[in-house]
Amino acid sequence: MLIAEIAIVLGAAVVAVPLFKRLGLGSVLGYLAAGAVIGPSGLGLIGGVEDKLHIAEFGVVLLLFLIGLELAPARLWKMKGAVFGVGAAQLFGTGAVLAAVALALGLDPVSALVVGVALSLSSTAFVMQLLAERNELASPHGRSAFGILLFQDLAAIPMLAIVPLLGAPVLGAVPGAAGGNIGSRVAVVVAAFGGLILAGRFLMRPLFRLVASARTQELSTAFALLVVIGTALLMQKVGLSMALGSFLAGVLLAESEYRHELEADIEPFKGLLLGFFFTAVGMSADLGIIRSQPGVVLAVVGALTVAKIAVLYGVARLARHTSAAAVRLAIVLSQGGEFAFVIFGVAEQSHVVPKVIADLLVVTVSLSMALTPLLLLAHDRWRARLPSAPAVYDEIQGEDGHVIIAGFGRFGQIVARLLRANRIPFTALEANMTQVDFVRRFGNHVYYGDASRVDLLRAAKVDRARLFVLAIDDPEASVRTAKEVLHHFPGTKIIARARNRQHAYALMDLGIQQIVREAFHSSLETARLALEELGLTQAEAREATRKFQEYDERQLEEQFQVRDNEAALVATAKKAAQDLEKIFEQDSRARI
Repeated sequence: MLIAEIAIVLGAAVVAVPLFKRLGLGSVLGYLAAGAVIGPSGLGLIGGVEDKLHIAEFGVVLLLFLIGLELAPARLWKMKGAVFGVGAAQLFGTGAVLAAVALALGLDPVSALVVGVALSLSSTAFVMQLLAERNELASPHGRSAFGILLFQDLAAIPMLAIVPLLGAPVLGAVPGAAGGNIGSRVAVVVAAFGGLILAGRFLMRPLFRLVASARTQELSTAFALLVVIGTALLMQKVGLSMALGSFLAGVLLAESEYRHELEADIEPFKGLLLGFFFTAVGMSADLGIIRSQPGVVLAVVGALTVAKIAVLYGVARLARHTSAAAVRLAIVLSQGGEFAFVIFGVAEQSHVVPKVIADLLVVTVSLSMALTPLLLLAHDRWRARLPSAPAVYDEIQGEDGHVIIAGFGRFGQIVARLLRANRIPFTALEANMTQVDFVRRFGNHVYYGDASRVDLLRAAKVDRARLFVLAIDDPEASVRTAKEVLHHFPGTKIIARARNRQHAYALMDLGIQQIVREAFHSSLETARLALEELGLTQAEAREATRKFQEYDERQLEEQFQVRDNEAALVATAKKAAQDLEKIFEQDSRARI
């Protein structure tokens, strides 16, 4: 690609993505729109789209590698219900419905099957981005969406391997040769898999140790990319997709001690190339089809969206989701996915799906992605007009006179352990579902939920609590929760954790008196021990620490009064430093 074309692609993305994110439509849709505008069907600023799409598919290759890294067998087993139960029901149910529709519209059985299953896949990158932007990853529908997408990603691997085998060159061979052709290809594929497994077990880890011993970050990144590219090229050489090779490489290294370093090395390239991939998809979308056949395109997009929402809603209800969560899940996964682009490309090259159908379906998937954020916005507005109903959380077994701990990370857990040691009952609330699952394994009574939600606070009986310990790590969420507690439960006593002075100022603004700066007391204890090691007696070190603590707490109050005046804030800090030096200078003279 010429430098000028790279500049055009980057410029279009820089303009479109922030605009679409500001409109609440997500970054992926911004990339698609940018590609459509600069592509041959738009302004025609970029040519040779097919070549660029092949390069951009490397973003999908990297995405699959990172997915493989997350799929250690132990983790898959823990998620077996959501992945292999709900995920399989969605894929086969949606695939069967869409394949039947395609068959009724005149496609041959093989083409209809490929189209149905490909369209049943949703966009992992698109959905995860949407859920993250809306803080819904830890919600019930967010967790189910992740399980379904995980199964879809797993299912896409054999699909990418099988579709070329269904192509005309194999199916059109004479009967006697067809079996031999397929048999030889399967043997080559099995041999390639075996070689990859052996290389992963006996070659990759020693090489990673050798590269790591060089202690050069650039070399580690280069080797990580070499692993992905090498396995991808191996799979392509035996007639399978590069995505399959990268996925297998990720799985082989899922339990490696180098997994997290690999993720960190690959993540920036994955994000950039995925953005390029979506831009290239937008460029490849034939907008002429929309202009020439608007009725057909709208009908296909509508049929796809309605069919997926109907099946997903039914599957979610069978999985015992509430009606609201089922609707949300169905909307979030109602679009086509990025793997559909890859599968349709492979299917077209293998003569499984006609080019005219593949082009129509690529446009359909692109428009279905564009439709999903709009459906979510419409659903949000519709829900806002309904009478508020209590959200469904775990049943909280709170009791009168208990303590509420909001935030059950490292800070909240220490508070809880001391309360438990003194047999004081408490109710812990934590918004991170992974953290909830983890601490429950150790017998802790902690409940999932966002502590800033008033309905959850009522369920936890905050109005009857003796004390509310605000231990949330994120300052923004902490302040938001404090506001809700003070507004709806004004008599509640609060002890709040503050990460830093700015966080403390925000809490003091709300009128909270008892604030504990999380690193302050441990830093004082460290300083006291340092003074003792440097020659002060225990009594002198304790007295020096006490004086500093008292002075700093007074200074915190003084600076709070002028926190919005930078000049005054700097002046008080300088004066405080001078006063503190004088105090300790006097103490030093007294000891002499």
